[in-house]
Amino acid sequence: MTALIDRPTLPSPASVLVCRNCLAEYPLGPQHACLECWGPLEIGYDPAALARVTTADVEAGPHSLWRYAGLLPVGQDPATRVDSGTGMTPLIRADRLAEELGFTAPVWVKDDSANPTHSFKDRVVSVAITAARELGFTRIACASTGNLANSVAAHAARIGMPSIVFVPADLEPAKITQTAIYGGTLVGIEGSYDDVNRLCSELGETDEFEDTGFVNVNVRPYYAEGSKTLGYEVAEQLGWRLPEQYVAPMASGSMLTKIHKAFKELTGAGLVAETPWTVFGAQSAGCSPIATAFSAGVDDVVPVRPTGIAKSLNIGNPADGPYALDAVRTTGGAMASVDDDEIREGIRLLARTTGVFAETAGGVTVAVLKKLVEQGAIDTTKETVVYNTGDGLKTVDAVSDGARPTAVIKPTLKGMREAGLL
Repeated sequence: MTALIDRPTLPSPASVLVCRNCLAEYPLGPQHACLECWGPLEIGYDPAALARVTTADVEAGPHSLWRYAGLLPVGQDPATRVDSGTGMTPLIRADRLAEELGFTAPVWVKDDSANPTHSFKDRVVSVAITAARELGFTRIACASTGNLANSVAAHAARIGMPSIVFVPADLEPAKITQTAIYGGTLVGIEGSYDDVNRLCSELGETDEFEDTGFVNVNVRPYYAEGSKTLGYEVAEQLGWRLPEQYVAPMASGSMLTKIHKAFKELTGAGLVAETPWTVFGAQSAGCSPIATAFSAGVDDVVPVRPTGIAKSLNIGNPADGPYALDAVRTTGGAMASVDDDEIREGIRLLARTTGVFAETAGGVTVAVLKKLVEQGAIDTTKETVVYNTGDGLKTVDAVSDGARPTAVIKPTLKGMREAGLL
């Protein structure tokens, strides 16, 4: 762990780092684990500072996630922000998807494939790299299953900061290419994401990396807060109100919990009316430790060795698993997992009913939504938001075998007729 040093307090509504287990508090800084119980730390806020933010303040802000700077731990000074235009992605009303699944209430798809590097990771990286600069780091790094690597390399290139990114060597080729093209250092590791993450934790303790902000290690409390903007935006796009239900994919479980946190903060600050919402989580059967714990009715999330096509969700030892379980259980929600064939069908279902081509994580989410409906575990009379976190072109190999021309013909009317197209 990088030792805390004297740094100026960040000019933000953030007040402390709080242990999510024992509630011990620490000064703001590059620390991610509690010294008392080794639990994870997250940002604690001054409620009065959050309550000073108005909807008018937000709407007067930039057309990016930084319109919510008053609710984030860093970036209050526009000069410090790393802003690539991330955020304000489409919230698509998915009437054909709703009809096919039997919903009588609206279903919306929050499509984060529209971000600059085509995944929701641009949100967490925008906040993390801004925090790293404010905290005095001069290099940025991460452990990644792909999308985070893309985003860290791109953001570092944008501001001229050196980057070093660590990924499993067997990552999808498109994600390897997208990361490497930005010119930073890319290191492939012979192992799983959990092996990669362990190495990064060890590197963060060395003198050689004391100048380096690991976005999902020593800067993790700030990084994780970027996911809250997925909740803020949905509320704003719905006219400053909360949806009744949302379904999110789970890798570490962090994104699901931070959307839940965002809804609580919006309610507490008086930015939306206090209405109930229900949380649903989605995992791949090849890596479903959180959903397995939910199904078993236990609190312990047992690590697994990941398999399957949804590599962006392949975190076998999910740090936020217990907190995802808590968010789902306390709101009366549910979790489920789906196999590779169901994931492929989920990708196709979303594409043919909404025109959104999702990567495998989005296929997981839509396939789980379908399964929850079939199980009677989700209320089809309640307005629901489905989170698509990435672009299908990143994982095109997952569905390319079943996506071929309807027919190949000669350029003639006879060819059309012979193919049954006339």
